[in-house]
Amino acid sequence: MKRTLAIIWTLLTMTAALQAQITAPTDTPELEFALQLKVTLGETYTIDSTQHGRRIVIPITGGTFEGPHLRGTILNGGADYQLSNADGSRTELEAIYSILTDDGIHIHVRNRGIISNGKDADGQPTFYFKAAPQFEAPQNSRYGWLNNALFVCQPDWSQPFKGIVLNVWQVK
Repeated sequence: MKRTLAIIWTLLTMTAALQAQITAPTDTPELEFALQLKVTLGETYTIDSTQHGRRIVIPITGGTFEGPHLRGTILNGGADYQLSNADGSRTELEAIYSILTDDGIHIHVRNRGIISNGKDADGQPTFYFKAAPQFEAPQNSRYGWLNNALFVCQPDWSQPFKGIVLNVWQVK
């Protein structure tokens, strides 16, 4: 028993020493603003109590987008498919839709993310809403760069808009 306790104590001491040596990396990725989407939405409907949770479907009916290197319209026909846990504190989202650039190029978008209502370490309410859009653009178009980068987005609640406004950044 004493030997087991000594081994556990040694392992805990070594682990603490190793953790003290770990430092945060200094090469943190940068973000560069890519575009803003102003998405118009249709009437939401739900499918309650599925085997996976509560399914929420929000039709995407249109909108616009604009950034330093692209602009155009969001096409009608997509949807945001959300899956919420029993108490509604966590929702996974997957929005699937297409956009059309002003110069006539179709781009497919699949945006996956998390919405979470929780509490911080002090018990204060928290709200988290982030997503990671992926773009499928024609490789030989001026938008081919969208295929070869990671993006993150979050809603912009500061703008009055009937729908949702999403700001998108490219991870550099």
